[in-house]
Amino acid sequence: MSDEPLTYADAGVDLDAADRSVELLSGVLEKATRPEVLGGIGGFGGLFALEPGRYEQPVLVSSTDGVGTKVDLARRLGVLDTVGIDLVAMVVDDLVVTGAEPLFFNDYVSVGALDPERVADLVRGIAEGCATAGCALVGGETAEHPGLLGEEEFDLAGFGVGIVERDAILGTHRVREGDALVAMASSGLHSNGYSLVRRIVGALDLDAHHGLSRPLGEVLLTPTRIYALDVLSLLGHTEVHALCHVTGGGLPGNLPRVLPPGLGAVVDAASWRWPEPFDWLAEHGPVAEDEMWRTFNCGVGMVALVPAAAADQAVDHLTGRGVESWVLGHVEAGAGVTIVGRDG
Repeated sequence: MSDEPLTYADAGVDLDAADRSVELLSGVLEKATRPEVLGGIGGFGGLFALEPGRYEQPVLVSSTDGVGTKVDLARRLGVLDTVGIDLVAMVVDDLVVTGAEPLFFNDYVSVGALDPERVADLVRGIAEGCATAGCALVGGETAEHPGLLGEEEFDLAGFGVGIVERDAILGTHRVREGDALVAMASSGLHSNGYSLVRRIVGALDLDAHHGLSRPLGEVLLTPTRIYALDVLSLLGHTEVHALCHVTGGGLPGNLPRVLPPGLGAVVDAASWRWPEPFDWLAEHGPVAEDEMWRTFNCGVGMVALVPAAAADQAVDHLTGRGVESWVLGHVEAGAGVTIVGRDG
């Protein structure tokens, strides 16, 4: 047994690398801010001042999430600057379904061994996501966990807060029989179902196409679409009763969350074609159609429930903002989600 005094580095934690990581992030975070932020990154807590008089009956909305096992594919490919976008998307798009404007975001990054450049890439994606969502990145934590995580392993979690006027909160209390379902296209798989994806992919070469139009790894790492600003714009132009963020559970698992008792949703599967990645997964799994519906978004990342008379207006507005949209179906008396028109 050595008589030499132990250091934190002997236990696998590199404090110098932590300092270097902070230095690299100083310029990354400048674009992910808002005027309400007081001070900068580095304090014990992030400060955010609400504008006096702007709100009448403000309600704060919070959400937290992670990226899940998609991070393993990012690690395998060495592409770390997109899963941060996924992290922000999963949180802020949950906030906005209440009608809330995302205000600020905190991240938590855990790594097996702290590589400043790798951490900077991860946080760079988080900052980009926050800028896209219009919210501020007010703080975060990077934790080194030697012995718990392998040297190249990492995980991400995030927490966000938004705000909405009490009388503007969206949800089941507004939904009516006959409402239209307006779909907003997903950018791909987003960040759900990746345990099944990884089982299907196995040891395949992620740089090869495998019959896809792009390399498999590139397809699987396509960042989750951030709908927040597009949805907020829609709320300013069209009557919206509820919103549904299509995450784990797909359309069958998520649409019931915004339907009141006695009402169900009818989804017309003939109204769009599954994007290429979903057909590929169904074939190469193979994965049964019912399992695809309840595991993946199948091309629909967000749904707006609007009065039938406002459906075309909603589609036009979203399309004008570059969000592919269409009438997906409708609300009727019943329960749950009925999918019709799928021709394979």
